[in-house]
Amino acid sequence: MGDREPVTLHHVEDGRPDGPPLLLLGSLGSTLEMWRPQLPALTPNWRVIRVDHRGHGESPVPAGPYTVADLAGDALALMDRLELERVSFLGLSLGGMVGMYLASEEPRRIDRLVLCATTARFGEPSPWPERIATVAAGGTESIAEATATRWFTPAYAAAHPDKAAWAEAMVRDTPDAGYLACCQALRDWDHVHRLGAIQAPTLMIAGAADPSTPKDPHADVIAAGIPDARLEVLDAAHLLTIERADEANKLITEHLGN
Repeated sequence: MGDREPVTLHHVEDGRPDGPPLLLLGSLGSTLEMWRPQLPALTPNWRVIRVDHRGHGESPVPAGPYTVADLAGDALALMDRLELERVSFLGLSLGGMVGMYLASEEPRRIDRLVLCATTARFGEPSPWPERIATVAAGGTESIAEATATRWFTPAYAAAHPDKAAWAEAMVRDTPDAGYLACCQALRDWDHVHRLGAIQAPTLMIAGAADPSTPKDPHADVIAAGIPDARLEVLDAAHLLTIERADEANKLITEHLGN
């Protein structure tokens, strides 16, 4: 699918082995542990497959740069290894971009699609050249605190310092090379022209206080571009599936249909 050979992604399965499969892919700088707040809502009915992107968590870290097409190819290869012809997909930020790519380019493989705090294009001025330069010079250590600060609203971070510290550590522990190569994928990402090809019923969830992918324009463009997409907004920053887990879980389970 991409220009590079797929890698064998690290993944963890929870829930019903015989349930409908649901693939979860998270944000840049995260691991599959970011989805733990979703497990109580999802595991009773679904076969939940949480995944680390290439360059993240326990997945391999091939040489970069990467593209979103490469990341999507990895996810498709995982589906093939698990003998899953069709899955529903839940993705946040970078994970949502992978979901959009799969849903437009391999529509028969995606049943229902949930996109959270993501974009089809960052536009100008792009944040990525500066981020790439910073990480190239100082590694993920140099951006961990600032990144984690953007993931939660100040009120939530103050009330949950353990979550803020966990998020910062997760970014810091992401391999420098993998983070940098995924930044390059984000820099080059532009899928606006392919949104109309997405056939999967789509729910877009935005964070009203998300500084990374604000509703206007990012969620609005996606909701307008995907036929019959539904847009919901939660009072949260970027990691809305953690900050507003109960509300997000309700929206997600209703959309998935169980």
